Amino acid sequence: MDYLELAPEYIRAIAPYQPGKPISELERELGITDIVKLASNENPLGASPKALAAAKQALDEIALYPDGNGYALKEALVQRFGVSFGQVFLGNGSNDLLELVARAFLTVGDRGVYSEHAFAVYPLAIQAVGAKGVCVKARDFGHDLDAIRNAAVENRAKLVFIANPNNPTGTFLEGSALHQFMKALPSDILVVLDEAYNEYLPENCRYDSVAWLSEFRNLIISRTFSKAYGLASLRVGYALGDPEVVDMINRVRQPFNVNSVAQAAARAALEDAEFVRQTFELNLAGMKQLTEGLTALGLDYIPSYGNFVSFRIADSARAYRRLLELGVIVRPIASYNMPDYLRVSIGLEAQNKKFLSALQQVLGESA
Repeated sequence: MDYLELAPEYIRAIAPYQPGKPISELERELGITDIVKLASNENPLGASPKALAAAKQALDEIALYPDGNGYALKEALVQRFGVSFGQVFLGNGSNDLLELVARAFLTVGDRGVYSEHAFAVYPLAIQAVGAKGVCVKARDFGHDLDAIRNAAVENRAKLVFIANPNNPTGTFLEGSALHQFMKALPSDILVVLDEAYNEYLPENCRYDSVAWLSEFRNLIISRTFSKAYGLASLRVGYALGDPEVVDMINRVRQPFNVNSVAQAAARAALEDAEFVRQTFELNLAGMKQLTEGLTALGLDYIPSYGNFVSFRIADSARAYRRLLELGVIVRPIASYNMPDYLRVSIGLEAQNKKFLSALQQVLGESA
């Protein structure tokens, strides 16, 4: 019996998502220590002290099921954004949010649209429900909104994914351009605006997408506590949308998809504005350190608005392997149709320095 044949063809065709290599795995493979991981866009400051304290307190009740509705966390989000409870849904990280939207609104034969070089989970979420993904060619490594709109209309798509800033390229769409895109798109096409890196935007780039919810019932805003808030291991994200849309999504959401510790930590993290400010400032300084270092090494990079930067390097596969051997983990992004690029996350000053030193050694070896 070939049990693979029991799975639908569209499931068999999925190439599983490849996460960044863990430190422990590299230690086992090469027997080295003092490894710097700059592969997964994690917060080098860790998590907010307030979030850590709340998580520890929540451990006292781990024998109990979590609040399936996430009332306390939703209440904090309602107060923060001025929305109703019916406009909020929670996910086991933002990946869960993206997959829930696809499960609720797509089926076999439907179309979902996303950009070239955009987050790998978009096509996976679409394909996992038997829908067909429509990949729109990027413009300068970012989203071509006119082409995306045209593709969505021509293919009679039900769903569009847009990342702002985009991962792994770090490109950014101005709020005015996004707003015009929403106005021009037919209202029967849902748009997921993935703002996982929203907190890293400089003040002059910020826009109020939440205010658009009253204007566009087809808009879903997805955000996460994994990046700037430093809660990647706890897996908690949230999304805002129209109550009727959220109601459909809640019908496919597992009732306990966000655990109690994650809910408590996220609520506390949301209230720690000082920690987020420190994270933003550290990222700003780290971005300057890395981009100046890459320029000094003669390497081109894509200007980034996230907490990472993608740079071009000859024989990127070899460079990635050599960096691993030197104790630095970055992210190869050939699977994003960027075979000549690597992505590096912003770390602490010493971590960034170690990366640049190792990169200089790798370049010297291939000179």
